[in-house]
Amino acid sequence: MNGLELSKGYFEEYGRPMLEKDFAELMPFLAAGLVGSGSERFGFDDDISRDHDFEPGFCIFLPGEDVVDRKMAFQLERAYAKLPEEYGGVRRQPMSPVGGNRNGVIRTADFYTSHVGYPDGNLSTESWLTISDEALAEAVNGEVFFDNYGEFTAIRKKISQMPEDIRLKRIAGNILIMAQSGQYNYLRCMDHGEFEAAQLACNEFAQAAMKAYFLLKHRYMPYYKWSFRSLRQLEGTDKLADQLSFLIFGDPREGDNAMNKYDVIESVASEFIDMLQDAGMTDATCGDLEKHAYSVNDHIAESSVRNLHIMAAV
Repeated sequence: MNGLELSKGYFEEYGRPMLEKDFAELMPFLAAGLVGSGSERFGFDDDISRDHDFEPGFCIFLPGEDVVDRKMAFQLERAYAKLPEEYGGVRRQPMSPVGGNRNGVIRTADFYTSHVGYPDGNLSTESWLTISDEALAEAVNGEVFFDNYGEFTAIRKKISQMPEDIRLKRIAGNILIMAQSGQYNYLRCMDHGEFEAAQLACNEFAQAAMKAYFLLKHRYMPYYKWSFRSLRQLEGTDKLADQLSFLIFGDPREGDNAMNKYDVIESVASEFIDMLQDAGMTDATCGDLEKHAYSVNDHIAESSVRNLHIMAAV
């Protein structure tokens, strides 16, 4: 079983019974799940990733001290620490005496502050413009097993819905990177015989394309080492993933690969233009991604965001 299944099984067998038996009066104020940092929160863990932070643990999320005081939080921590040390053939990690554990008892406000910088999820416009995709992905991944109080889920939902103007700004910036790196710089680098630079241009194009695609699908792209795996899990992305994989791995110095790569860049560009047009995000009608990037930016409603540099959110 993967880490999320291990966590949920451990919680249902030991965690929930402990909470219902010993903390029945607190249950209306609690939430529990497996969310945050780590491959197991995305369902991407395997035998290799079990070398650190892999355990049959879960998170218990608490509201502020005005609802659940320090004494009760401490009692919860002690009860969590006394749960069985092994489940499904996997041993629990030792609890850190100075905090910082990914599992255990966590204040909801502390969790969201550590991931997005705001305890209530009410990010400022500046924060929405600058926060990384991976931080947002970690704040809304995994699974919430139950949330009786509703606070954790309400903030989670709030963060899951990026403001539309910010989403457009990020899409516009990434489309412009695709234009500059792929449609413009790749062949120029090849013509100069700068094959390493040409490959870096392909990498930039692929990275920006993935970020733009996730945003078009109202999703956040996770940490780079999980980006392709996450992309392939989205419906209908096999062709795009294969195209971007070729741009990263194909050697432009071998045979016709140079032109093949440029053909793939133009094919991906055409696919993105179709998506932008279908979504009503662009009024441009050409094959130049740069013009579409600026058209997407023109669709931003709030002038203070629209008038920022087109790359302000990437």
